[in-house]
Amino acid sequence: MITWVSEPRYLRVILVKSRSFKICLDYAKRSFYRAANAIYLEKIGRLASEEVILQLIVSKCMPMLLFGLEACTLNKSQLSSLDFTINRFFMKLFQTNSIEIVRACQESFGFEVPSVLFKKRTEKLEMYFHALNLCL
Repeated sequence: MITWVSEPRYLRVILVKSRSFKICLDYAKRSFYRAANAIYLEKIGRLASEEVILQLIVSKCMPMLLFGLEACTLNKSQLSSLDFTINRFFMKLFQTNSIEIVRACQESFGFEVPSVLFKKRTEKLEMYFHALNLCL
């Protein structure tokens, strides 16, 4: 039996009713926050250094935030929303409310925000499909 839903979910990507193809990022952000808080507050706490925490965030939490998004078209506000998610985590980690300090910390740790990662992943996917078309 197929049930009628207003927001269908496919491979952890939630589609939203709209005039054009649109997805909801709330589930991805919620998953990121849940995993990041588990790492930062429950598992490691303040025992580990910032480098260790950020490496765990990159390897465990960022894939939750970006899963399947390279196949979608995201507008500027959606990319800003993803970046805001990361910026808020940095504010919590470094106990600041200054976006300048957050950006300086991201730069010094070599941490790429989701909008940059999204662009790289999309370009990689486009190159893959282009190479696949050349092979056919």
